[in-house]
Amino acid sequence: MPRRPGLSVRLRLTLSYAGFLAVAGALLLAVVWGYLLRYVPDNPQGLLGISPNRWLLVRTFFPAAAVAMAFLLVFGLVGGWFLAGRMLAPLDRITAAARTAGSGSLSHRIRLEGRRDEFRELADAFDTMLGRLESHVAEERRFAANASHELRTPLAISQTLLDVAREDPTRDRDQLIERLQVVNRRAIDLTEALLLLSRSDRGTFAREGVDLSLVAEEAAETLLPLAERRGIALDVTGGAARVGGSAELLLLRMMTNLVQNAVVHNLPTGGTVTVHTEERDGAGVVRVENTGPVLAPELVPTLTEPFQRGTERARTDEHAGVGLGLALVHSVVRAHAGTLDLAARPAGGLLVTVTLPTDTR
Repeated sequence: MPRRPGLSVRLRLTLSYAGFLAVAGALLLAVVWGYLLRYVPDNPQGLLGISPNRWLLVRTFFPAAAVAMAFLLVFGLVGGWFLAGRMLAPLDRITAAARTAGSGSLSHRIRLEGRRDEFRELADAFDTMLGRLESHVAEERRFAANASHELRTPLAISQTLLDVAREDPTRDRDQLIERLQVVNRRAIDLTEALLLLSRSDRGTFAREGVDLSLVAEEAAETLLPLAERRGIALDVTGGAARVGGSAELLLLRMMTNLVQNAVVHNLPTGGTVTVHTEERDGAGVVRVENTGPVLAPELVPTLTEPFQRGTERARTDEHAGVGLGLALVHSVVRAHAGTLDLAARPAGGLLVTVTLPTDTR
């Protein structure tokens, strides 16, 4: 918002330095006047008849004192202006960096040299903030581009199916409607996942006490038919692990995504999925371990990135989801101030460990 024009900080500091120096000089002169001239007699003979009297000393001392005061004032202004400029130089660099960032360029860094003082700490904190902001903006742009691409695919398929139906009225209508329903369901699932991911990133949810063991059992019960169709044994072990968070919107979705990923990205038949919950060192821990193909070590860190599917980052079947499974899990864990650890099993498959703070209420 616009502000009224006024003196710059450098000028105010200069006037403060000069004023302080002038006041110090005046106090010094007052001390000389009070403790020196008071002992000089005020008579024509002066002290012992040979020293000058007070009137003569005052007449001689006052012009010299005035010159000294003027010199101190000028010296204070010049020196204060120089010192204020030196002191405020780091702020000029920080201001220039802020204006550069305001124009859209987040790659610029201050990198202030010198000793670690208040200005250096401010510049380092500003550089850290710019780095995180640049990373966040890049992530948001990449996410938006991927989301746009993913949403465009079902919409394009729907448009193609509608064009085919319009050009060929004799085409099987039931088959067309079924395919449109599948495509539309995928678009709805993707939109809901995006909204949930955005909500978990903002942390706008009500918190309550949640037992991870109950959430794991509910998720396993929901996905048991899928596991049975694929010939995969799904087992839930462990004990109670009470944490604080959103049960319906976040923790249940997080657990469901973990179990579904473990079932989908598994062996073609005869695979296993184990979900284990426990309390350890004041935190609730859930481990989801599954069999499956051997994962390359460099692939594991990318699994929490949005729209990365499975070992080949490609949709394998109708259960492969929308590529937001582990990305949503990571966002939920981060929103609950927890940690997510992914580790490839030597025999194949993945071990996912989620650690969440316990409910202290």
